[in-house]
Amino acid sequence: MPQGASGYLVFLSHSAIDAWVAGQLKREIGQRGAAVFLDEASIDIGADFEEEILASLERANELVVLLTPWAMERRYVWAEIGAAWGRRMPIVVLLHGIAISELTQMANVPLLLKRRDMIELNEVETYLDQLERRIADHERNS
Repeated sequence: MPQGASGYLVFLSHSAIDAWVAGQLKREIGQRGAAVFLDEASIDIGADFEEEILASLERANELVVLLTPWAMERRYVWAEIGAAWGRRMPIVVLLHGIAISELTQMANVPLLLKRRDMIELNEVETYLDQLERRIADHERNS
């Protein structure tokens, strides 16, 4: 399990096809002071994959979803979103290869995502700035 100096954990959900982009996000988020759970980097070979996912979601402070056309087809992405929603955890949606207007028109996308402020991956600095503030608040309140 990743540990950050702040004790703030971001769970990063993505499709395997988007692993390189997810790795870049992990690096950027980590530079802001958060620990990042990224399945291929955080789960050891031979470990119980689903148990590690659930345990990490239980400890996470927020979920970041890299939502791409490939991620839309991945059942684990939707399960991770549902688990975060059930915990009332902040869910940050970063869109890549899908426009916000396109996503809001898709019948198979749950309302719990459509009602959130989503951003395009090109605007990730906005999210990272907000993340830094949340980490600082978390450190003050811990």
